[in-house]
Amino acid sequence: MTATLEPVRLNAAKIAVGVTFTVNGLAYAGWLARAPAVRDDLGLTAAGFGLLLLCMSGAAIAAIPLAGPLVQRLGPARAVLLGSMSVVLGLIALATGTATGTIWLAGLGLVLAGMGNSTWDVSMNVEGADVERRLDRTILPRFHAGFSLGTVLGAGVSALLAAVGVPVSVQLTLTAVLAAAVMALAVRRFTPWSPLPAGEKPAMSVREAWREPRTIMIGLILLGFGFTEGVANDWLAIALVDAYHASETIGAVGFGAFVTAMTVSRLFGGVAIERWGRVRTLRGTVVLGVAGVLLVVTNIGVPVALVGALLWGAGASLGFPVGMSAAADDPVRAALRLSVAGSIGYGAFLAGPPLIGLVAEDLGVLQAILCVFVALGIGLFASRAAKPLAEIR
Repeated sequence: MTATLEPVRLNAAKIAVGVTFTVNGLAYAGWLARAPAVRDDLGLTAAGFGLLLLCMSGAAIAAIPLAGPLVQRLGPARAVLLGSMSVVLGLIALATGTATGTIWLAGLGLVLAGMGNSTWDVSMNVEGADVERRLDRTILPRFHAGFSLGTVLGAGVSALLAAVGVPVSVQLTLTAVLAAAVMALAVRRFTPWSPLPAGEKPAMSVREAWREPRTIMIGLILLGFGFTEGVANDWLAIALVDAYHASETIGAVGFGAFVTAMTVSRLFGGVAIERWGRVRTLRGTVVLGVAGVLLVVTNIGVPVALVGALLWGAGASLGFPVGMSAAADDPVRAALRLSVAGSIGYGAFLAGPPLIGLVAEDLGVLQAILCVFVALGIGLFASRAAKPLAEIR
């Protein structure tokens, strides 16, 4: 899988992986930035919307353990294509459900999107880690910056369309069509993949991967930072609308501030990692995350909350790319280790939305967001596991 490639072919693969991350972010943020509109069109309370989000996160956590074996069997390119088409179908179903006020159809759409995104996520990270190894430099954070750039674009488009009154169902449908067209072309440029010869066993089984302490700890890194990111994705816009009584447009701007900070931090995160190492860099981002969440929950005013969103985004930015890089240190076992660590990390997306929704129902959304401090503590505790495997040996 790591045979030498011509520079032109490797550069094409790098661009294709970057596009894959960007489209994934665009598809993901295409509806999250307009979560208040989805909630209102379906007539849901905060708790009800949290349970609707559980359809996506529950499907994601159920599907991600299968993603590693699927990548080993089909290769990253086919696995990415399969996952992205599931997301496309999910967005179309969500659009239809929102337009018609049909909650079960919207839930089905989120199930398809959640299942597809798990496969898309693991397989594009396996491909990204392979390109990173071939280039012999830290570049996976930049791929994740591509994801964040996609969310910035999604948030920006969402704010514009919300301001001019375009229904969220129309936006979701257009996003699905764009994602389907781009991904069908991008996967053709991935690095070559060679399946195992018939009868040959993989270097590691799923059970063996689950028994590795370092892999489990990397999963806790993903869980802590994933929860920190996921809460902002799902609830930051709603917090600005409900707690600060801002408009839906300001809610989308706040979400855009968060993902913009994530994008910038990921673009330059590789420099920080190469200078200070994975562990110290992660610990620094925890400090930024704590400061950002504090500014959001103090309810001083919208400008202060927007500054908090920027710091929150910087604090959440590097947990996932650093964790994914650490899990993929060994290319032979990368797919299964990413799948296991990702299964734990996606627990954040399973627990986060309903937990915040249920707490917000009784205490308010800003008080519910305080749960992020616990998640950042978990990420800080597990950060040592990000140390490169070569240094541990």
